[in-house]
Amino acid sequence: MHISSTGTDADFVVKLIDVYPNDFPNPDPNPKGLKMGGFQQLVRGEPFRTKFRKSFEKPEPLTPGQVEKIAYTLPDVFHTFRRGHRMMVQVQSSWFPLVDRNPQKFMDIAKAKRTDFVKATQRVYLGPVAGSSLKVRVLSARPEAMLR
Repeated sequence: MHISSTGTDADFVVKLIDVYPNDFPNPDPNPKGLKMGGFQQLVRGEPFRTKFRKSFEKPEPLTPGQVEKIAYTLPDVFHTFRRGHRMMVQVQSSWFPLVDRNPQKFMDIAKAKRTDFVKATQRVYLGPVAGSSLKVRVLSARPEAMLR
């Protein structure tokens, strides 16, 4: 993924989501009145703190405005996207309260004061020069192929 930030540190959360068709049937019985059409089921999500993009032992600040390539792996999961379902990819810069807030500054977050937290703009780049992508492994639907 090619990214930039106006800050010296940033978080990027990538989420893979299974989007149900709009005409997907509701459960029967349905005592809670759930509507499954267009439902978005989180398949996988993973946060990434950019100061660790090159090394977990030696964190490095971002240079504000500079495009950087970051690569990371979402944990594997066996999920089947059913016929008519769509894949959605969401990228966001916070997953609070699941992940601690990032002050958008290169610093020891555990020592951050309220005044250390500032606004920053995160960008994800698309296109042929600095494009971003998500690679997904696809397994064969044939049971005998999975045993190899």
